[in-house]
Amino acid sequence: MLKKLMMAALAGALGAGVGAQETIKIGVMTIDTGPMAVYNNFVTQPIEMAVEAFNAQGGALGRKYEIVQQAHSGPPAAAIAAATKLAQQSNISFLFGPNTSAIASAISPRLSDLNALYFDSGSALEDLIGKGCQPNYFRTSPSESMVANMMRTAVQRSGLKTWNILTADYSAGHDLAKQFTSVVQEMGGSVQTTLYAPLSAVDFGNYISQLGAKPAEGLFIFFFGATSIGLAKQQQQFGLFPKYKQVLSYNFASDLTLPALGDTVDGVSNIAGYGWDIPGEQNAAFVKAYEQRYKRKPNIGDIDNYLAMESLHQAILKAKSTDINAVRTALSGLKFNSMIGDVELRAADHQMVRPMVLLQVVKGSDGKSVSSMRHLEPGPKVTPPPSPECKMPR
Repeated sequence: MLKKLMMAALAGALGAGVGAQETIKIGVMTIDTGPMAVYNNFVTQPIEMAVEAFNAQGGALGRKYEIVQQAHSGPPAAAIAAATKLAQQSNISFLFGPNTSAIASAISPRLSDLNALYFDSGSALEDLIGKGCQPNYFRTSPSESMVANMMRTAVQRSGLKTWNILTADYSAGHDLAKQFTSVVQEMGGSVQTTLYAPLSAVDFGNYISQLGAKPAEGLFIFFFGATSIGLAKQQQQFGLFPKYKQVLSYNFASDLTLPALGDTVDGVSNIAGYGWDIPGEQNAAFVKAYEQRYKRKPNIGDIDNYLAMESLHQAILKAKSTDINAVRTALSGLKFNSMIGDVELRAADHQMVRPMVLLQVVKGSDGKSVSSMRHLEPGPKVTPPPSPECKMPR
């Protein structure tokens, strides 16, 4: 089915002559400045791909989808303003967009007042599916606890006992550092040095010097966006990574920024929710169609956003309605087979149960750096039970 949708997307267009009042509008918030701006294509392109695929099959309930974009500058207040504009001025009930945990935390509690559903495809913060869970919030990206379980797998596979940590200096970075330390200690190892650098850092010289002076066996890094590019290039100048037996990352050596990172991250392992070489006919068809359309392989950002749009589409079909209450009910507990396998939007906390993978950056057949899958964990195994702190209204 997915293969047919993908081929139809390449041949089809959004469709002409469809009145705005007849379309199902979806709001896509983009960030036009700062380190998160690099992710815009990984939101707009997969959603565009999904919309064209579904529209080529007749849309949903006889109606085509229509994308409405709203740019903002990045801070949580700006994201709230963008969401408010889409929901109140454009009367859009379904919201998507690149975000940090701070953005998702700011938008989530306001969704009921906005009468909108938000599909989070980027954050990992545990509170968003714990004590801060909201009925109109749904997340397709992995949670911190899912990442922690993959950390455990990665550390175990590495066989290393001593580690250093370098993460972004904000809530998610601190949480991940604590979780990684706990995992290492649980497995009989120790963390020697933990450093936090600003998410907007430009000069990493001081951090690189400290890590290079007393290297452990392994190094764990959490950074993303444009900041990760600067860190990767600077560490290469000082030969930091070769001082470690393994460099493990979450987001840092991601497919999202790999074209810009190049050989600065060769050999680095990365915890992710997707690898382009995941086995299966659906994924192979998706990768082929994506490469034909956008001249690049799909990455974790593409998949998380495609899954978000597919979740909405499947829920509308299940509900036989675009009414927000009916769609929300259909989303809660929704199960479908995707290009990464069977997935479920858990009713208890609206977290997607989905596989996780361990990747490694290697040289491809063309000599360019590419991520290659080394290990896959199925969704039920990597996803902990829902937090009892989440009191989802029924």
